[in-house]
Order: sequence, then C-alpha cells, then structure tokens
Amino acid sequence: MNQLDSMQIFVRVAELSSFTAAAESLGLPKATVSLAVQQLENLLGTRLLHRTTRSVQMTQDGRAVFERSKDLLADFAELQLLFRKEPSAVSGRLRVDMPIAIARDLVIPNLSAFLRQHPALELELSSTDRRVDLVREGFDCVLRVGALLDSSLIARPLGQYHMINCASPAYIAEYGLPASLADLSHHHLVHYLTNFGGREPGFEYLDPDTPGSMRHVPMGGVLTVNNSEAYTAACLAGLGIVQSPEPGMRSYLANGQLVELLPAYRPAPMPVSLVYANRRHLPQRVQVFMSWISSLLQPRLLDAAKL
Repeated sequence: MNQLDSMQIFVRVAELSSFTAAAESLGLPKATVSLAVQQLENLLGTRLLHRTTRSVQMTQDGRAVFERSKDLLADFAELQLLFRKEPSAVSGRLRVDMPIAIARDLVIPNLSAFLRQHPALELELSSTDRRVDLVREGFDCVLRVGALLDSSLIARPLGQYHMINCASPAYIAEYGLPASLADLSHHHLVHYLTNFGGREPGFEYLDPDTPGSMRHVPMGGVLTVNNSEAYTAACLAGLGIVQSPEPGMRSYLANGQLVELLPAYRPAPMPVSLVYANRRHLPQRVQVFMSWISSLLQPRLLDAAKL
C-alpha cells in the first residue's frame, strides 16, 4: 500500500474515531485499515492513535499529522485536476482568517453563493481581530486591515479603508460637538488595543497643512477594548469618540445612531491586504477564494494604487 493510501485511511479513521466505521466507509477489510495505519506510524516513527476496546483517539502527534495529511491529500487531489476548468476542480480544505466585522457583515452573507460554485471546497473561517500566526496556525491566507509586520509573508494589497471619527447623539448631547482639535481636551476617546497593557497615542489625524503627515492629540477615556464589535458597541452606547473604517459605520450614520465628527481631521486611510505564506505554487482553492473576497471588498475600498 502506498503512502498516500495509508494517509487517506488514517485520516478517515481519525475523522470517525473508529477502525470499523472507517473500513465500512472505504469498503476495505478492517485488517487492511489497521495495517495501513500501523505502516504510517512505522514510517513516521510515532504513535498516531490511542486504541482501546471502546474508542480510538488521536495522540498529540496524530493530530498534527491529521491536519497536515488533509492538506497534502487536498493538494494532491488538486494536482490531478490542475488543468480542468470546471468549478468542481476547486476542492480540499481552505483555512482563512479575517476581522470579525468583515466576516459578519460581508463574507458570511455572501458565502452560500461562493460555496455553491465550489461544492467540493471545505472552508474553515476564523474571525478574530488578533494577529494570528499564519504559518504556525496553518492558515492558507489571512485578510489583514492595517500596517503589515510579517516580512517573510507575501502580501497582496487590495486597497484602503476610508477612516472617520464618530460619536453617538447621546454622547454629543452630554459633552457637546467638538468644532476643533482644541475642543478634544473636554472629550473622551474609546481606546482600542489588540493586546492590553500598551498605550494608545490618542486621537489620530492627517495634518491638512502637511499632506501625508500623521499627528496625535492625547486624549483620556474611561474604556479600552480589544475587538471591533466592542469598539462599535461602546460608541453606540455613548461611551466616547471612535475612529473607525467608514464602511462599518455607514448604516449607523444613515439611520442617525452615529454622527461624524471633525471631518477635516480624519485618520489616515487604513490598508487592506491579503497575506499568505511564500509558496512557489499557490493552490487553486486559495487563488479562487482570494479573487472572490477581493471582488467583494472592492466597492468598499479606496484605490489600491494610493497605498
């Protein structure tokens, strides 16, 4: 039995937590399934499964091999379909990460149509505002908003988010509408930090008298949050001023739940990029997904050439 067959059998046993169920689903004798897993363990030099009379559970090494095996099998299946153009040629597991708001407001509402186009694709969608470790956590690609720090990764710039300053009518009723930067000394900022313990510089703005120059006005605030949903909720609750991408605030501005402040002193546009590991041949499933999400985002973004 070749190594790919052994890998496929091991993955099926791990998925079903049963040699018997795996054998039935693959149409193989149970002894063949058991032998295939044993051969793979001998080849790798580690135990992949804990076997008892009642259950089969992956070891820690087995879980790592399971994740890598699924990717390798998907890559091999894609290789076999490399020159076919039909939608079914896009197959395998795809693991992606993106900010919470983009997943909730844009990607998930449009996802069913994308998956209908590619029914053999298995999507694992992570939505978090923290910076995931793309390589260590096994992501195929990540959508990032903001400056990029990972020089070893490949980035595809998509455009920029237009940024605005917002507050709720209730907040303005209590503290007034700031008409100048000097007025901010009497106001509160909702602070945003991905990791607590740092210090936010304050109210950020592009200096209208010096194009491209970023300035800061130190501001106090009673609340610091670490994700975009809490940030928007705090603004809606009247807890302070926020500086946020305009697309996420558009509906709140339209229905009067939020008001834009100091339009002459907006923050610099925030870059939006797709990031992926440096691979010589990017799998077709990743290329297809990146093209799809890029087309979804384009109406919300400023021109990528302005980056």
